[in-house]
Amino acid sequence: MEYRAEDRNISAEAAVAAPRPSSRPLALSPFFAGLTSIEGVGPRFAVLLGKLFDVQGGGEARVIDLLLHMPSGLIDRRAQPSIAEAMTGQLATLLVRVKKHNAPPRGNKRAPYRVICEDDTGDIELIFFHAERQYLEKLLPVGETRILSGRVERYGVKLQMPHPDYVVAENERDKLPGLEPVYPLSQGLTQKFLYKTLGRAFATLPKLPEWLDASILAGKGWPGFNDAIGALHRPVDDGDVDRHGHARARLAFDELFAGQLALALLRRRFRRAGGRALIGDGSVTARITGALPFSLTASQREALGQIGADMGTTGRMLRLLQGDVGSGKTVVALLAMAQAIEAGAQATLMAPTEILARQHYETIQPLAQAAGLQIALLTGREKGKARRIVLEALASGFVHIAIGTHALFQEDVAFADLGLAVIDEQHRFGVHQRFALQAKGKGGGTDILVMTATPIPRTLQMTHYGDMDVSKLTEKPAGRKPVTTRALPIERLEEVVRGLSRARREGQQVYWVCPLVESSMKVDLAAAEERAAHLRQTFGDSVAVIHGKTKGAEKDAIMREFSQGRLGILVATTVIEVGVNVPNATIMVIEHAECFGLAQLHQLRGRVGRGSAQSSCILLYATPLSETAHSRIDIMRQTEDGFLIAEEDLRLRGGGEILGTKQSGDPGFRVARLPGDEDLLEAAREQTKYLLAQDPDLTSPQGEAARLCLYLFERDEAIRLLRAG
Repeated sequence: MEYRAEDRNISAEAAVAAPRPSSRPLALSPFFAGLTSIEGVGPRFAVLLGKLFDVQGGGEARVIDLLLHMPSGLIDRRAQPSIAEAMTGQLATLLVRVKKHNAPPRGNKRAPYRVICEDDTGDIELIFFHAERQYLEKLLPVGETRILSGRVERYGVKLQMPHPDYVVAENERDKLPGLEPVYPLSQGLTQKFLYKTLGRAFATLPKLPEWLDASILAGKGWPGFNDAIGALHRPVDDGDVDRHGHARARLAFDELFAGQLALALLRRRFRRAGGRALIGDGSVTARITGALPFSLTASQREALGQIGADMGTTGRMLRLLQGDVGSGKTVVALLAMAQAIEAGAQATLMAPTEILARQHYETIQPLAQAAGLQIALLTGREKGKARRIVLEALASGFVHIAIGTHALFQEDVAFADLGLAVIDEQHRFGVHQRFALQAKGKGGGTDILVMTATPIPRTLQMTHYGDMDVSKLTEKPAGRKPVTTRALPIERLEEVVRGLSRARREGQQVYWVCPLVESSMKVDLAAAEERAAHLRQTFGDSVAVIHGKTKGAEKDAIMREFSQGRLGILVATTVIEVGVNVPNATIMVIEHAECFGLAQLHQLRGRVGRGSAQSSCILLYATPLSETAHSRIDIMRQTEDGFLIAEEDLRLRGGGEILGTKQSGDPGFRVARLPGDEDLLEAAREQTKYLLAQDPDLTSPQGEAARLCLYLFERDEAIRLLRAG
């Protein structure tokens, strides 16, 4: 069969012997060649395929993108009845003689071109619209035998086959697939084009050495990598493209294995690198704890114990602190930073947005002051002399804690001795940024504490955070009451506004969130401004609005006014999703709640219920609700448990969307499906442990082949770390 490449076998040694300038092995060049290198793919089709495969940055799609474009079903053309046996409305493959051509009358372009074909049991008409006579006479010569495949229809007493999918000569039967994969398509592409292009692409590929143990392949009944690709795109059995079939399972395992191996190498590199013990005397920690208006929860104390133990060793800490909205992560981070300061080092807390960085600064500043600590804020807004003063204070060691945004990554930001870096909302940042911040410490020996308010299901911890140890905050501070959640159709909006009037008379403050329309910032702005104008008719100047276009200084001023109680209603897009802490805000209205993801709804609801007063969340939705939107709203009404909500969000949406990988450029998974492939993920994790125990530097033939797997699934960063030791 043409779709095999056994004669192109290469050894693992040869595959890694001659790296290209990009360091990817030469043997993998055919996999990463642009699709214009394939016969029949010109610039126009390359653009269309790039859109289909969602190539980042609008670049050219590559052969690997095509190979990992999974079929969604099968067309079965194996049935070959006689004409008399062909069933109306069904696909059939017929062996026929061409009897005659009936061209449409001259000047009548709407009439079809008909070709009458026969076998010993009857006749069938082939119908072609807008056809070229010359082409059809060459394709279907009178008196010749042809194999046709297409859908059979009945028009009156006549059997017809409009525009057959395939017309081939008897001696070219192999050009007609018995089982034809069906692919997701985009405008301008056809199944036949994709089918042909895949065949040509596969013919260019070398056969890769095996990176999996023979025992796994035998136990699972899995084919090799190349054969799995072949089975999916040239299936010979119904099960070849099945969601749980051997071919797809093998490729999904490979993809998960590459991810687990990359994370394991990252974790090992981090722990091997030199660190130092940051052991304090408890003096600063005690002063901060004494200034807190509440006692630490049991889970906060447990997390601090784990973090403190990590910091007290000579290895570098890399720990994820996940806690639901309002669980007290910032306090835990501050007390961890206090331990670093007690040990004579500095600390930094980095947030993804200016508004969140400033919120952290305002939360931490009074506690730091009570403990005698100097803190500084560094964002893109600090410029000129103000920025220079902060940089000098950091470099001299005068500042104990720096709080900021991406500005902390910049080359001119130097610390006297950075011992601990805290990164908030880790999914907004990448591994490179984590390394850049860590490198600010002496010898790169900075401990890293990552925080997230998005509770992460175990499956996603393994796939995206497998290089980290994990601590969880599972309680809320004492005195916090559950938030009452109601869902109402948007038609009852005026009823909600009347309810807000009563709440405002009692001095309560309100968030009103408008949906973010990704395709148009102007629409976002207009929606928020329009709602603010509508609310001002009732509430006057106590209504303010912020959105993505609101300038930083103006946004800060509005947030300050709101947090100090001088504004009653804040209309906003999702810029308030994280970080805003106004205990007096007790009502959250989310307009068009059906447009939001479940975890995002939970994050927004977490902006209220932060004080001792009873709070409520109102979900306004447009009808009719989709099944998914209905499920989201139901879950929101039933529970406030962020970890349960995260599991449901994973089930409803998938990991890429939850962690923002689709927006951040992370390729995510193309074959594996989570949830769904947890068993493969566990197996991939075990295979990774076994391989690294046997061959920690991946120098054996199997280890060298595993390096190819890392490259193939674009985990090149792991190879760089491996080379660096």
